[in-house]
Amino acid sequence: MQNLLSKLNKTSYASSGVSIKRGDDLVSLIKPLAKTTYRKEILGSIGGFAAASLVPKKYKNPVLISCTDGVGTKIEIARKLKKYDTIGIDLVAMCVNDLVTLQAEPLFFLDYLVTDKINLKKSKEIFKGIAKGCKKSSCALIGGETAEHPNAFPKDNFDLAGFCVGVLEKDSKMLKNMSKKNDVLIGLKSNGLHSNGFSLIRKLIDKKKISLDEKIKKSSLGRVILKPTKIYVKEILSLKEVVSINALSHITGGGFIGNLERIIPDNLSASVSLMSKYHFHKELFTLIEERSNLTHEEMLSTFNCGIGMILSVPKDELDKTSKKLKTLNMPHLILGKVQSKGSNKKINFLNG
Repeated sequence: MQNLLSKLNKTSYASSGVSIKRGDDLVSLIKPLAKTTYRKEILGSIGGFAAASLVPKKYKNPVLISCTDGVGTKIEIARKLKKYDTIGIDLVAMCVNDLVTLQAEPLFFLDYLVTDKINLKKSKEIFKGIAKGCKKSSCALIGGETAEHPNAFPKDNFDLAGFCVGVLEKDSKMLKNMSKKNDVLIGLKSNGLHSNGFSLIRKLIDKKKISLDEKIKKSSLGRVILKPTKIYVKEILSLKEVVSINALSHITGGGFIGNLERIIPDNLSASVSLMSKYHFHKELFTLIEERSNLTHEEMLSTFNCGIGMILSVPKDELDKTSKKLKTLNMPHLILGKVQSKGSNKKINFLNG
């Protein structure tokens, strides 16, 4: 009787809401996915306390470059649509696209998934996306952490974070990542919203100004905005072999304006054509502008507006850059130029 009462009064880890078995089962699901992403430099496999990687032999004086990011409330759109196989691509993209602004080569990636309770089916879809993103950027998924937070995290919800490490030669000018006078600014097409501005999107949904089910370009708005973030790694690393890129800006939080400003030195400014119509994804961004009642400039401070990455290249390398981008099938647009500062603003918009 005493043993029975003792068992009934026992407070275990499982009764607290954490399942070690679910965690182990998830690792078993992740291992084969991770293995498909491995580079020859990776030592060992997922499941240990830490992971190891060699530096590629081609680097004589290597510098390690690191970055971390998440996908924000785009996760809520994935949850509403019950579609989880692309959000992992977003996670990798947000990290490796930041990394490649220094023209660094991604080496390995780690993830963090936190939830109230591990859902193996949902988690597998998420990790399929992470593995796909890693393969697209030639970056190895070598580890991570999955945490169950019972009674401390919203039911059936989760959040994601990623961490990426890459490599670059120490004497590389890329470490400065600043535009130079007379540079030409070139915008690379985005896949759509990418992973920013979703708090505003969700507010529009709450106010019933937009619906995830409404049609746009033979698809639903939900599917269009859930399209994964474009990964620019292969294009940039290929381009840097033939062109001198002075600076790169990944258009994320803060939109087109906030991120372009980050690569313009204090003594210079950028003259950018403020187009009345969106060059890429016109239907999507026009819809958001109209339903939110934002000005075009406010849109540029919130969203990428069709431009996911901006290159700053010397004027005399413009033709070579455009030709190379065409061979890479990378749609692009000449946005403007960098010049001496004529006002207090880092960016001056020209009508046209």
